[in-house]
Amino acid sequence: MGHRKKARTTIPTVMKSNSAPLVSIVTPIYNGEEFLEECIESVLGQTYPHWEYTIVDNCSTDRSLEIAERYATRDPRMRIVRNDKCIPAIPNHNLALRQISADSKYCKVVFGDDWIYPECVEKMVALAEANPSVGMVSAYCLEGDQVICTGLPYSRRVVKGRELGREALLNRLHVFGSANTVLYRSDLVREREAFFNVANIHADTEACFAILKASDFGFVHQVLSFTRLREGSLNTVSIDIHSYYSSMLRIAETYGDFFLQADELKAYKEQLLAEYYRVLGKSVFYRRGEKFWSYHKRQLRELGYGFNRLRLTKGMLANLGASGLSPVRSIQKLWSGIQRAKLTQIGQSH
Repeated sequence: MGHRKKARTTIPTVMKSNSAPLVSIVTPIYNGEEFLEECIESVLGQTYPHWEYTIVDNCSTDRSLEIAERYATRDPRMRIVRNDKCIPAIPNHNLALRQISADSKYCKVVFGDDWIYPECVEKMVALAEANPSVGMVSAYCLEGDQVICTGLPYSRRVVKGRELGREALLNRLHVFGSANTVLYRSDLVREREAFFNVANIHADTEACFAILKASDFGFVHQVLSFTRLREGSLNTVSIDIHSYYSSMLRIAETYGDFFLQADELKAYKEQLLAEYYRVLGKSVFYRRGEKFWSYHKRQLRELGYGFNRLRLTKGMLANLGASGLSPVRSIQKLWSGIQRAKLTQIGQSH
């Protein structure tokens, strides 16, 4: 991956001095040999010089550790941590963030199958240093072949935390991306033993709302990171099981009253639930397995809603209505779907 020419921008004096703030970069990895070299090279190629880099190997059985150690022997700013036992992905992300230096002012996650552009850390630190109220910096991200994290006008580079959180909920403004997309202020990470909530597959999004309660949001209007769409990753798994709705309900329950008025929060959760059950209703016709239904029943129970068979039936009918079928045909298809998916078993509590 070649370096691009640096943009003709004025870099703040602090970026040129030896007193530039330390940035701790971490890469949690498990069996990532295919793309790990590309990830490491992107960190080593940063135009910002004052960083340390820790790779946390989660008991990989491929060549990941060998690759990481080979690079670590070449650069004293790198070190390798190997777990004693293999742990789930999100707990491993938490463990990786616990490796950041006590001297670091900022920290960054770079996932082993992703990478960052050469100016990523430099641009993000420059914005944060110029705006001390900012606790998190994001930017446009190339996800596969699509640019994501769009939605903020170019003039909006710093947004009040409460304002951004409110827009993210009410307007579905998605400017966070994954942890690979953002830079965190280290003190906000260190103050929590478990930075990511292991109960939420979208733990990185939830963590962003926690940061927005305590600080403002910065955004660099430039593509600074790449996220790979890979089978088996948390991203693709979450898409497959439709985890967005339960995760956003969890975020609304935890942080909603800070960003929204009581009536707004109530309406938001009701709308989210209606969309959730419409997606679940559609899933009946796709004959999803027990693992899929167990996940959603557990999520709804934990959130205090329970699994509602009537809502599920309405969700199925809504999908049939949207298909333009006649009432008689809709009923026939609905009954067929119920029989195939054993709806009464789906709705039983455990």
